[in-house]
Amino acid sequence: MKKTGPIPDGYVAIDGELAIGGMTASALVDRAGDTPLFVYSADHARRRVADLRAAMPQRLAIHYAMKGNPFPPVLELMNGLVDGFDIASGGELELALAAGVQATKISFAGPGKRDRELERAIALGVTLNCESEGEVERAIIIGAKLGVTPRLAVRINPSFDLKGSGMKMGGGAKQFGVDAERVPTLVKRIIASGAEYCGFHIYAGSQSLKVDAIIQMQAQTIALVAELTDTIGVSPPHVNLGGGFGIPYFPGDRPVDIVAVGGALGEAFDALPSSLSDTHFCIELGRYLVGEAGVYLTRIVDRKVSHGEVFLITDGGLHHQLAASGNFGTVIRRNYPVAIAHKFGAEPEEVASIVGCLCTPLDKLSDQAHLPRANVGDLVAIFCAGAYGASASPANFLGQGPAQEILV
Repeated sequence: MKKTGPIPDGYVAIDGELAIGGMTASALVDRAGDTPLFVYSADHARRRVADLRAAMPQRLAIHYAMKGNPFPPVLELMNGLVDGFDIASGGELELALAAGVQATKISFAGPGKRDRELERAIALGVTLNCESEGEVERAIIIGAKLGVTPRLAVRINPSFDLKGSGMKMGGGAKQFGVDAERVPTLVKRIIASGAEYCGFHIYAGSQSLKVDAIIQMQAQTIALVAELTDTIGVSPPHVNLGGGFGIPYFPGDRPVDIVAVGGALGEAFDALPSSLSDTHFCIELGRYLVGEAGVYLTRIVDRKVSHGEVFLITDGGLHHQLAASGNFGTVIRRNYPVAIAHKFGAEPEEVASIVGCLCTPLDKLSDQAHLPRANVGDLVAIFCAGAYGASASPANFLGQGPAQEILV
């Protein structure tokens, strides 16, 4: 038997069945018409943003990193909750615009921006988080061709990373950002070109549950910004401190203490040098804002026993939930939070593995979990499915196609 991760707070049962947004899982499936199905809770996302604002310094803006979940209704919801959007492709730009996001509230990062993406962003007034000297030069040329002043920030590759991060984005040789020692020369080039200098973007890592590591990373980021500002001689209008706040996926994981993080950041803001007194700061979060707001519902289509082990075979799988299967950057496979939807909160009766419908042994959603007995037709709920699920999984593998998605 292997433990499963902690089910996020805020999920309740109606007549013994998992409910999301006031509707039972089976009612949600009926509404959508079929399984597999991603269900996103608007109330959960609203509470998460409200709690974050209460914990963080008032000075700090909150941006949504839409790579976490680009489902259009989610984007429309987040547009009413956050201060800005961070994108990483021209496709995400169009999705954000279609959701009603103002172009001037969008910043565009990513190491491989095509000229056509730069041209579209510059024409709209999107801030470019430039990842190299070459990208800056291309942006300047494109701006001159359009007769538009490009809005340029510099993404910095710092010498440090986020300790305990699930995915390190800074420190050492990286495809992301400009090495810190080369930043002053590049900023001076931006200013001299007549482009609008917008500041810095520093993203050192993601999915950390270690409060001390997040606090240290933010302190190091602010110190680096102050040092670079002294060298450049011009204050940055904006600084994106990155994100890094993780969510509990696995047994033993504990939520980030955002009150502690916010308190430390507030103290850091109080001690800012005068060169940063007018600088606007933000953090960008994706998974932290929407990850726990999502549940993946998939139906059991077969129940079988092999060599004494029970397998619950579903109509879903890793083609929708790559991360839950352990095939999205996980070194050691561990179980996500899981439940049998119509027996939510019931005592476990058996050990069973939940697998998908694909012809690969990698397609395992939960391994030897202790669960209430489940049969053909029952719904399985995989939690923490609100980020890096539908959009980060190989939906067309074996011709299966995407899952349905709804926001409630």
